[in-house]
Amino acid sequence: MEHGVKLSSGQVLPPVTFGTWKLDDTAAEQAVRDAATEGYRAFDTGQRYHNEAGVGAGMRTASVPREQLMVTTKLRGGDHGAEQAERAFKASLRNLGLDYVDLYLIHWPLPRLGLYVETWQALHELRDQGLIRTIGVSNFTAEHIDALIAATGEAPAVNQVECHVGWRQDALRQQMADRGVVVQSWGAIGRGKGLLEDGRLQQVAAQHGVSPAQVAMRWAWQQGVPVIAKSGNPERRRQNLDLDSFMLTDDDMALLATFEQVRIGKDPDVDEEY
Repeated sequence: MEHGVKLSSGQVLPPVTFGTWKLDDTAAEQAVRDAATEGYRAFDTGQRYHNEAGVGAGMRTASVPREQLMVTTKLRGGDHGAEQAERAFKASLRNLGLDYVDLYLIHWPLPRLGLYVETWQALHELRDQGLIRTIGVSNFTAEHIDALIAATGEAPAVNQVECHVGWRQDALRQQMADRGVVVQSWGAIGRGKGLLEDGRLQQVAAQHGVSPAQVAMRWAWQQGVPVIAKSGNPERRRQNLDLDSFMLTDDDMALLATFEQVRIGKDPDVDEEY
């Protein structure tokens, strides 16, 4: 798994994607450019992050050729529906200043609106036009995925969801594996909600001579779940990329399985985000 997870589209998703949530355009441009120099090859943004222009500028001015870089962006909830999804995607493409998007996701299913299947079909058409390499979703349940498969005969390549030692998503990960969908983790290090301060993570980290964040991300990657990670600290960015220099033991995994399971984000069955 050292080089990444191969998606149904043929693209390879690296173990660690650099996240840009909460960065403005200026900060995103610098961070992406620096991260590319440090070894990151995949970058995650979204229309709701309001930094696609900065992410695109960072990719275009990076020392690494565009074809070696992968960018993910996402369709916000307010743009569900075939026509609006196409307009929103093309706006994202203009913001990024790129010829194509590597991975495009429906950010939230918003089942109350009942438009996510129609939106999924629109993504197929954009892919057929050569504007998107790989299509997927974010924060979808197995029920939502099954509706997409029923309508188009195709499962998303990726389902980006909250997944970490404090919210393992065991059932969902198995459901996605059964459908050939790669789970990618957001919130792998707990989004500042105290996960990294837990004594169990710190104990395992000390035993391996690594950071608690590395342990949290290795836990996911050891189970085939690539992660998204963001840091403004160059040393932490380097550490976050270094997940293959150690392996968690069975005892480590058993200890990390004792975390109480608490969701830190929204529930895609009921919560909405536009």
